[in-house]
Amino acid sequence: MSKEISLAEVKKHNKSNDLWVIIEDKVYDLTKFLKEHPGGEDSLKSVAGRDGTKEFIDVGHSQEAREIMKKFLIGNLAASDIKKKKPPVGATPTANDATDNANANASASYEPATPKQCCILH
Repeated sequence: MSKEISLAEVKKHNKSNDLWVIIEDKVYDLTKFLKEHPGGEDSLKSVAGRDGTKEFIDVGHSQEAREIMKKFLIGNLAASDIKKKKPPVGATPTANDATDNANANASASYEPATPKQCCILH
């Protein structure tokens, strides 16, 4: 059973000598990896104590990097701190999406996002 760690707890670990990061709703203690990180210390320091998922994905880490991360895993982000994922832009909404939206704001009408057309088509 994995330990649940709150976002508030992760935020406390934002220094070089105590560095935790959230990647894809999992919490990693990267303190001992800081000097070994191939991308340099600054890239880890910039996401210390917060969710670094976007930065991690943007860099395009390898499967090998994901394997290395496993030894630094200390728990999962608390379920109460995991934000509801938004559907991708242009995704077709489901009946549940419309119901959830209506329930969230009864006065607002639900309109699905219109997919943008590529300039090549013009």
